[in-house]
Formats: sequence, C-alpha cells, structure tokens
Amino acid sequence: MQFKRTKRAINGVLLLDKPLGFSSNQALQKVKWLFSATKAGHTGTLDPLATGLLPICLGEATKFAQYVTDANKTYLATIKLGITTNTGDAEGTVLATKPVNVTKAQFESACAKFVGEISQTPPMYSALKHQGKALYEYARAGVEINRKARFVTIQRITIDAFEADLATITVTCSKGTYIRTLAEDIGAYLSCGAHLIGLRRTETAGYVLPQSVTIEQLEALPIEARDALLLPVDSAIESLPKVILNADSSYCILQGQAVWQSGKTPTGDLRLYGEDKQFLGLGFLQDDGKIAPKRLIQKTQSN
Repeated sequence: MQFKRTKRAINGVLLLDKPLGFSSNQALQKVKWLFSATKAGHTGTLDPLATGLLPICLGEATKFAQYVTDANKTYLATIKLGITTNTGDAEGTVLATKPVNVTKAQFESACAKFVGEISQTPPMYSALKHQGKALYEYARAGVEINRKARFVTIQRITIDAFEADLATITVTCSKGTYIRTLAEDIGAYLSCGAHLIGLRRTETAGYVLPQSVTIEQLEALPIEARDALLLPVDSAIESLPKVILNADSSYCILQGQAVWQSGKTPTGDLRLYGEDKQFLGLGFLQDDGKIAPKRLIQKTQSN
C-alpha cells in the first residue's frame, strides 16, 4: 500500500549540481519530490549533456526565478576540433571530419572574435518552441525550421587548456547563449569544424557551483538537513537595491498601497524589507516618487 506524501509550503532556493543525463525538468521534479514541495521551478534550462549549477526555486522563491534566469552565466566548456555533428555536441551524428592544424595562438585569436555582442542562430536541437513544439522534435523528424538569428553577449572567454584538437574554455555570457553554437562557430572560423563534448555551468546570478549539492547528497539527508540547505527567497534578487520601510509603510505595502519613502530612492525594481528585516517582496519607484508593490511574498514557512 502506497501512502500519499504530504505537500509542504516550503520556500527558498536550492543550488543543485545537475547530473549528466538529466533534463532540467527531471532534476526539478526530483528536487520537488525530495522536499515534498507544493511549488517549484528551475531557472534556465541545461541540456541533458550539461552538468552543473541549476538553481531551483521552491514556493515563494518561484516569484523571483525570472531574475536568475535573466542573469549572466558562466560555463566550463570542452570543445573537440575537427569534427562536426548534427546536434553540435557529442550526442549527435558525425557530419564531417577534417584535419586540425591549429595552434593555441590561432585558437585564442578565434575565441577573441566572439567576445562582445554577437549574432547566433539557435540550433535545431534545442528546446525553443515553433508552433507549440520544441525545435528538437522537428529535428528528430528530419524537418528543418528557419530560425531567426538573435544577438547575445559574450563578456569573456578564457582558454583553460589547449592541446592538438581539444580545448577547454571558460565562457561568461548573457542568457540565451548557446555554447554548442559558439563551439561550432569557433570551429567554422578555424575552417576545421568543432563540436561540444562537455559543458558545466559554474556560476549564475551570484550563485557559484561550490555552493551546490548533488541529488545523491540530498537523498542521503533527512528532511530537516535538506531544508537547512535552502538559501533565502531574496537571495535570488540580491543585486537589486534594498529599501527598509517603517512599520506603517510596511503595512500599507502589504495592503497593495504605494507609500512615500524619505531620502533618495533608486529607480527600477527594489527589494523591500520591514524594520524587523523581514523580506516583504519587490516594489518599484513610481513617477510620483512613491514606492509601489510589485510582487509580494506570502508569510508561510520560509528560509
């Protein structure tokens, strides 16, 4: 006889080290089950081939997941030169093989060409939707869909290792950047082709990989110890300006009313706190100088 698990209104951010072979949704569902959480969401898709940092928001933290999704990300990528595949990574079928006569200096020069704002065409083997279906579904059926190129920004590429036809690089980039496509484009620039054979996300939104925990580690812990791993809900938006409201203003904000705040208030989204340092949610500065609520949290169990 199976007993139904009792769902919990648990809030916070778990930094998961996503394992190889798991889709982001599979990892999310596993974490949600381990915490018996009523609500959960991840913060940016990692391919099954990729591993590494996947922040998972539980409960009220899901209200701020988009801020993590929109943040810059850093990856450790391993590139195989001389071979192209239909997926741009090691899971695909080999399309072409070419000799590699590339020096480290030439590889560094090629990488430098892709630093800054660049145009990328999303790969067919991706989760992007076309008429309600993921592009990879069309690709598996042998159907090619025209994709619009889009601009992304590569802040930095560091060459960590280079030998013959194998290179390891660290890439910091804007959301929506496909590292598989970057690897292919570098290979095309070098006229030898390339594909991605390893990818690990190491940083996003101020979170770093050493803070993360594996699924196996989570499974080995009692529920109280799992809860202790959760970061506060507002850790997802620590880059935003912080405003502390007095008791009267806090009450009004929680009633959905805009309030005056003495002193100069930054524009844009604001983290709002009461005098007791309790996180209230997000607000923003109106044109009339008042702070208005934007996304408030409910006072349930939280970290």
